[in-house]
Amino acid sequence: MNSRLQPLQAPLVENRLLRALPIEVFSQMLPQLEEVVLTVGERIVMANEPIPHAYFIESGLASVTMAIAERGTVEIAVVGRDGMVSTALVLGIEHTPLTVEVRVAGRALRMGAGALRQAMAQSSALRDILLRYVQVVILWTSQMALANRHHSVEERLALCLLLASDRLDEGRVVMTHEMLALMLGMHRPRVTVALHELERTRMIVMRRGQITIRDRLKLVELAGDSYGLAEAEYERLIGPFI
Repeated sequence: MNSRLQPLQAPLVENRLLRALPIEVFSQMLPQLEEVVLTVGERIVMANEPIPHAYFIESGLASVTMAIAERGTVEIAVVGRDGMVSTALVLGIEHTPLTVEVRVAGRALRMGAGALRQAMAQSSALRDILLRYVQVVILWTSQMALANRHHSVEERLALCLLLASDRLDEGRVVMTHEMLALMLGMHRPRVTVALHELERTRMIVMRRGQITIRDRLKLVELAGDSYGLAEAEYERLIGPFI
């Protein structure tokens, strides 16, 4: 891993989990946090290997994937400034069959796994927030499983774009067709056809390597019941999502 470490100067953070904590709890965690740069393609959690660090993502986007023999890899969740990886650490588990890979470059606040365990043992507020986040992640994975099982390519793509745009600063997703295909677990030509259909119906505008959401309400309608439940639960259990 080639992340560049940066000194953390002040308790001004974008991560929604850290922002939901009482200031005194965050202040106690602060000496254990270091800022790292996340690069596209970087794997910050490796499947079936010890997890040395927790990452509270500040910007960018990471994808949680599972390897399936007949399908390669399948994305089961995405993480941005709304969350952290790996939730396995929250549950006291030292390794996981899941891989976490950076899809959109950004930054994260990194904390040693042992330091996180100690902080959770000392703070019920931190423990409660992180366990609530685990509950929301379960709902997100359920949403994606529903979409993968029952929805069309266009509906799944709408969900993917909504999940990505929710976690980025603007209504645009800087992502290639190849990357979207990898996230959706399907061949690039199918994703390209679906993207052109969304553009034809004026939901998105495409430029080279960039997708701008033009009509979010139409995307939400297209995504249907695979979008919204986990987002509402996040707001109820943790706080503002966006």
